[in-house]
Amino acid sequence: MSGHSKWATTKRQKAVVDAKRGALFTKIANQIAIAARSGTDPNMNPSLAMMLEKARQANMPKVNIERAIARVADKSAAALIEETYEGYGPGGVGIIIEVATDNKNRTMPEVRNTLSKNGGRMADPGSVMFQFARKGWIMISEKGEDAMMTALDSGAEDVDETDEGLEILTAPSDLMKVRAALIDAGLTVTDAELKYVPTTTIAVAEAGEEKVEKLLDALDDLDDVTAVHTNAA
Repeated sequence: MSGHSKWATTKRQKAVVDAKRGALFTKIANQIAIAARSGTDPNMNPSLAMMLEKARQANMPKVNIERAIARVADKSAAALIEETYEGYGPGGVGIIIEVATDNKNRTMPEVRNTLSKNGGRMADPGSVMFQFARKGWIMISEKGEDAMMTALDSGAEDVDETDEGLEILTAPSDLMKVRAALIDAGLTVTDAELKYVPTTTIAVAEAGEEKVEKLLDALDDLDDVTAVHTNAA
């Protein structure tokens, strides 16, 4: 199977215990509020179901989850806007930054400044995006040929073995269906979400890996940023 960007898993995943829990819960709450716009019943809204699962995995308090869903009906709450920014990092790596914000005039300068302070820059819309494809992304802890064949039989487009297990790619519309099939087959799903997956990758020299990782971490730490994707290899 084709190799996926190691930055999407090993380099990018942070344990919840190492994260600032308040900031993490804020990010997830914003994503729940956005997903709930399409319906507050997770049985009828796969995007909401996926975000609720992420909240549970992060041990997010139930009251926080309920408050985020209730925000849909709260006319006094500031409207959240989803934005996607494009940028370049050290060595010319492409970066896609997803945000959920109630103030674009605050968020865009924060993203731009973070890029520039860490050896990157904002890019024109479309100049980076063409190097990525929107995919469903699932991690399972099992490895080996049997698990790989089960994933493919469940509807996966691609499977790759990593240090953490198997990384599975699906069509965006098939994410929840494949996730459910994997669970029904007895496999352990550790994460599932929609991602921008690079169609081509850019090799990062060993000397530049620290700079790229520092930039990606700095972007992740911004309150309004919900996801960061890169084609760094």
